[in-house]
Amino acid sequence: MAEAKKVAKATTTKTKKAVAEEVVAVTAEAVVAPIVEEKVAKAGKRSLKAVKEAEAVVAKEERKLKAEVNAEAPAHHQKPTRSILERRGKNYRKANELVEKKKVYELKEALDLAIKTSLVKFDASVEMHINLAVDPRQADQNIRGSIALPAGTGKTVRIVVLADAKDADAAIKAGADKAGSDDIFAALDKGIIDFDILICTPAMMPKLGKYARVLGPKGLMPNPKSGTVTPDVAKAVSEAKAGKVEFRVDSTGIVHLAVGKVSFGVEKLEQNASAVLATIRSAKPLSLKGGTFIKSVHLTTTMGPSIKISFN
Repeated sequence: MAEAKKVAKATTTKTKKAVAEEVVAVTAEAVVAPIVEEKVAKAGKRSLKAVKEAEAVVAKEERKLKAEVNAEAPAHHQKPTRSILERRGKNYRKANELVEKKKVYELKEALDLAIKTSLVKFDASVEMHINLAVDPRQADQNIRGSIALPAGTGKTVRIVVLADAKDADAAIKAGADKAGSDDIFAALDKGIIDFDILICTPAMMPKLGKYARVLGPKGLMPNPKSGTVTPDVAKAVSEAKAGKVEFRVDSTGIVHLAVGKVSFGVEKLEQNASAVLATIRSAKPLSLKGGTFIKSVHLTTTMGPSIKISFN
C-alpha cells in the first residue's frame, strides 16, 4: 500500500491515466498476490474480510483517477442551433428579404407585397390571421360567424343538403351537388364524407345528432350561427356557392381565414379582406367595453412570409 501511495504522488512526471494503471498494478501485486500464495487467515490483514476491503479501496481509487482523466478531456464541440429562418428553404428566405419586419403595412400595400412574395408554382391562398383580445372559454367571447366574400373564394365547394323531398328539389336547382336524406345518412353510416359543406333543415337536425362526433372535428357539423341550419336551404346553397365562408376563433383567440387566391389580384383581395375586417369588428362582444378588441392582423400566402398590416 505504501508503494501505491508513492506512485499516486508522482503526477509531475506521468499523466494521471498512467498513474491510475500503475496504482492498480502495484496494489494488486502488493495486496492480492501474497494472499494467493498463502492461505486466507481467519482474522487479520489476510482474512477474507480484509481482502475484500483492500479490493474495494483499489477499485475506488481506480474510479476516482479515471474520472479525473475524463474530466480533463476536451468537451465535444456542438454546432449552434440554427434559427427558424435559417432552417427554411432558399425560396422562403429570398421572399422574406422583401418584408420589413418592424413595418406595419397598409392593406393594399401588404396585398401587393404578399403577391410578390408568393414564389410557389401553384395558385396560393391569401390568408388573414386576426389576433383578438377575447377569452374563447367565455361563451359570449367565442367569436363565430359567416361572411359572403364579395369576390368569392376561388374554390369549388361540394354542397350536400339534408332535407325532405320538396326542399331537396329546391336545393338541387340552387346548385347543391346532392340533396335528400336516406342516401346521405347511408353514406354517413359507412363513414363516407364526400362534401365540403353540409346544409340541414331544422327538422333533420335530431337525426344528425349521432354523427356529431364524426362531423364536428372536421368542421362540417351544421350550425345556426354559420347559416347551415335553415329552413331556406335554396338561399343557403346560393350563398355558399357565391363565396360564403365560416370563421371561428381558436383556443388562443386568433381567427384564421383565407380571403382568396393570389390570382385574384390586389383589388379583389382588398374587397374580401375589408369585408372580413368589418365583419370581425361587428362581432365584438358586449362584455368587452372599451379597450382593444383587435390586437393585430397579419397577412400571408401559402408557404409565404408573414406581413403585419394596419387595421385601423
